[in-house]
Amino acid sequence: MTPVWHCQAVTSASTAGAVRQGSLRELNLAVVLGRIAAADRPPSRAAIAADTGLTRATVSAVVDDLIAGRLVVEAAPEPRAGAGRPARGLRLADDGPAGLGLEVNVDYLAACVVDLTGQVRHHEVHRADLRPLSPADALARLVELAGRARAAADRHGLTLAGATLAVPGLVDAHGLVRLAPNLGWREVDVPALLAGHPPLTGPVGDSPALTVDNEANLAALGELHATPGTASFLHVSGEIGIGAGIVLDGALFRGVRGWSGELGHVPVDPAGPRCRCGARGCLETYAGQEAILAAAGLSGADLPADTAARRLADLAGAGDRATLDALRAAGTALGVAVSGVVNLLDLDTVVLGGGYATLAPWLRPPVAAELADRVLTAAWSPVTVRAAALGPESAAVGGAGAVLRRIIARPSGWLGRRE
Repeated sequence: MTPVWHCQAVTSASTAGAVRQGSLRELNLAVVLGRIAAADRPPSRAAIAADTGLTRATVSAVVDDLIAGRLVVEAAPEPRAGAGRPARGLRLADDGPAGLGLEVNVDYLAACVVDLTGQVRHHEVHRADLRPLSPADALARLVELAGRARAAADRHGLTLAGATLAVPGLVDAHGLVRLAPNLGWREVDVPALLAGHPPLTGPVGDSPALTVDNEANLAALGELHATPGTASFLHVSGEIGIGAGIVLDGALFRGVRGWSGELGHVPVDPAGPRCRCGARGCLETYAGQEAILAAAGLSGADLPADTAARRLADLAGAGDRATLDALRAAGTALGVAVSGVVNLLDLDTVVLGGGYATLAPWLRPPVAAELADRVLTAAWSPVTVRAAALGPESAAVGGAGAVLRRIIARPSGWLGRRE
């Protein structure tokens, strides 16, 4: 299985240019592991040598290092006709390093463990309204979740190689949460609050054990590597807040300060209701989860984010008129906001993630209708609107994948840790 962080195959031409710089061993390790990770079927040593331009002896030595480091295993040989030993393919190991993906959202915490092959080996959600809690108290609960995830990794024979935390807000390069309006967080130094809590602190090889990023960005990265054929798209995560990850030509667009994608605070109606951010008429006040629940007559229900979408989907599937009207109105508002992004960036795909993934059958038609009416090029280049491949778990899975992509890009760091 190709992992959820699909890697681009390395051609012999690119290898030849790269060999002239940096550490030869480091480069060869990355080239060979990247080729194995990118393959649809387990490649043999001979096939890797042919594809990369490396000698068979070099490939064999590198593969031996990768096997010893629990990054690669030999696949069972495929039957072949005729004489000679069948070639043994190589695949990523499912009992070596793993990534820990964590998420703090408004009314839940989540943790997942993903192995190098892309399989989710552990997933847990803790439902709680975090708005009344201080950041320190909320993160203390997250530490408990991370501890259980680490224990699960140990039971599976996996070694956590690091963690990535997804937060619904503006996060700088050092993990400082500048603003998370729906949580009420301002200037929260997350790494400092988590100091002393392994596996969330301390170096892992030459990388930090914990990185912090915006949840919509991580969800978009997870989607990018789960669906490698889609190089440019807008990923919209719908929870109590609404965030967006923008992927252009296979790379996440972060903006000057890394704060791009605040789609939830794009105004739909400047004279509309007051938003938590202080402005009026933001998209969240029309298409956020709480707005949809209120319009469907469910505002008083005890519905955490990870169950609210399922409840709305059940009601919509049963033909509940209030729920159908609420979803149609939310989809229309979402389509208005998204059409501006599509016109500006010339995107051809909109991905509905988070809670929107569950509600996509009802949100997609009004979103698509607004795009058809408002996008200048829609008449001859329609915009695709689809549910996220990773669904509501995309931020946590994307965070775990970010840890493992670093290993695939630079396996020498992981091997050095074990030597």
